Amino acid sequence: MKKNTYRKNLLLPFSKLMIDALIILLAFCSSYYVRFYSPLVKIFSVTKGYPPFQNYLYTSLILTAIYLVILSSFNSYRSRYFSTFAQDIPIILKTCVIGILFAMSGAFLYREFSYSRLTFLLMYIHTNIFLLIARYLFHRLRRIMMRNEVGTQKAILVGSSIHLPRFCSQIQNDHNQNFRIVGYMGNKEIEQMTVPYLGLPNDLPGVAEQYHIEAVLMMFDSDSHSQILKIIKSMEGKNVELFYVPDILDLITSHRHTFEITGTPVLRLKAVEFSGWQGFLKRSFDLVISIFSLFILSPLFLVLAILIKLTSPGPVFYKQKRVGLDGKEFTMLKFRSMVTDAEKETGPIWATRNDPRTTAVGRFLRRTSLDELPQLINVIKGEMSLVGPRPERKIFVEKFREQIPRYAERHRVRSGVTGWAQVNGLRGQSPIEERTRYDVYYIENWSLWFDIKIILLTFLAIIRGQNAY
Repeated sequence: MKKNTYRKNLLLPFSKLMIDALIILLAFCSSYYVRFYSPLVKIFSVTKGYPPFQNYLYTSLILTAIYLVILSSFNSYRSRYFSTFAQDIPIILKTCVIGILFAMSGAFLYREFSYSRLTFLLMYIHTNIFLLIARYLFHRLRRIMMRNEVGTQKAILVGSSIHLPRFCSQIQNDHNQNFRIVGYMGNKEIEQMTVPYLGLPNDLPGVAEQYHIEAVLMMFDSDSHSQILKIIKSMEGKNVELFYVPDILDLITSHRHTFEITGTPVLRLKAVEFSGWQGFLKRSFDLVISIFSLFILSPLFLVLAILIKLTSPGPVFYKQKRVGLDGKEFTMLKFRSMVTDAEKETGPIWATRNDPRTTAVGRFLRRTSLDELPQLINVIKGEMSLVGPRPERKIFVEKFREQIPRYAERHRVRSGVTGWAQVNGLRGQSPIEERTRYDVYYIENWSLWFDIKIILLTFLAIIRGQNAY
């Protein structure tokens, strides 16, 4: 996954959010003018004088934010998958009811200014009308953008010759979905297909990389579940979403959330993490905290650098190639805590308790994890995140990828300065299988609050100093 994938996936939803914000604000402001400066005044006279517009403007800004939160709770700004205009209609109607109830409740509790009840009625009418018109225009705009391949996902169809032609035709004829089918894969070529044949399902990993595929849509016969498991296994570590069109038994027994593609219920077996709002939020959080921390800790950086230079010959920083996002190597920074050329005789090995290669200052740095502080620079450069799976060297990654189930999944996200495994005591030479389970759990259950929790637990782990050597 490219580092700016979330930016591409945010273009349409961010546009939708901004349009909604402007439309809601316009609806509120127009309600004020219709109530107090239109022919309506002749029917409903103003008895208490004309209120200042700024009072209504400030209220409108607050209510606009409330309406956007309500719309967001109905998944109106999802990064990848959009509802149709028909599906948007009940969402808008419900949002406007809930929103106006918030507005009237706030006006009732706020006693310093008396709001016009007729203005609230106009607000309710205008927000419904304006939002419906805006959503209709948005969907028209989205279709135009998707025809120019903006906001689309490159997808491959994989499955049986019985189901694929019909499913492919449905996707291509549905202008509301955002999949762009570049080809299909199966045990044989299918005459009815209108997209190219790309080979056997076993070749999927290479084909997906060649065509920069973002999604795989699977539609197999009911007795072909083993092929689905093979595909899931083959796509480990790749930021490609996996979708499966289930049979009736799968639907009955599945605990996963289903959604529709061209009216067909689909299970999402694997999602791309941090691809839209999640990625934007996490990256923004990383940048703000890292820049602030570097500024605050700069005196400490200077003191540690001086101590390292005075107590041991060699550079202040230790640079080492590690494997991060998408399995690509980057140069990770640390304060040097060992003698220069520590692995010259032994080759690549992990540090051990009371390791003789560690310097006097280095023991303190490793015990307090202060040697990891320069990785804030890696975070700012976009090579790492504050929280994520800890990166390993290529020689270890190649070994673990073959031995540990789902180990490659760790490279679907940026590596972290700290992680869920580390705050649970899995550091040093703790079992890599156990660390992998914690890392995969973190990836699949990420939230900003989860990151904050891990950062706070990291400080506690540093104080305890368990397995830090």
